[in-house]
Amino acid sequence: MNKLLSCLISAGLALTVVTATQAADLAEQTFQQYVDAKGTIRLPQGFRLAWTHLGSWVVSDPEAPGYGFHDVYTQPEAAKGYRQTGKFQDGTVLVKEIRKIGAGKMTTGQAQWATEPAIWFVMIKDAKNRFKGPHWSKGWGWALFKAEDPTVNASEGFEKTCRGCHVPARHSDWVFVDGYPTLRP
Repeated sequence: MNKLLSCLISAGLALTVVTATQAADLAEQTFQQYVDAKGTIRLPQGFRLAWTHLGSWVVSDPEAPGYGFHDVYTQPEAAKGYRQTGKFQDGTVLVKEIRKIGAGKMTTGQAQWATEPAIWFVMIKDAKNRFKGPHWSKGWGWALFKAEDPTVNASEGFEKTCRGCHVPARHSDWVFVDGYPTLRP
């Protein structure tokens, strides 16, 4: 019995080490690939095919600032880490893609669907506060990319562009986790 317990404890410690290593790798990869030395955030490419889909929102009021289909993605290891710890790991990237809405009558009834991309919001978890400036606040990097030029962060910074919408989520690390069923255990 003591030998079994010893093996289980050893296995648990080994899993903890792997998880810590994976978390360090996530941060290293993120800050090499998606953020330059000055803290400029880049829109990740290929996230729809390679990353984990966390959930979707639909804002159907054309007068609302967030009108469209909202699909949110993160790296697979970030989703796994959140499910294990209930927290976003350093280096987690969240991409919210907002697409325009198409609509029409289908054989199943009146339907709505996502069409071309309009904007992307990107959040990058910076647990070590590596960067200062208007795009880095509350432990995250904040960016907004428009379809017309997805290479330029069009955000005016957290306070002017992002804070107003994210205040209701301040108690869940500024992320609307209730809309992301993939994060639930």
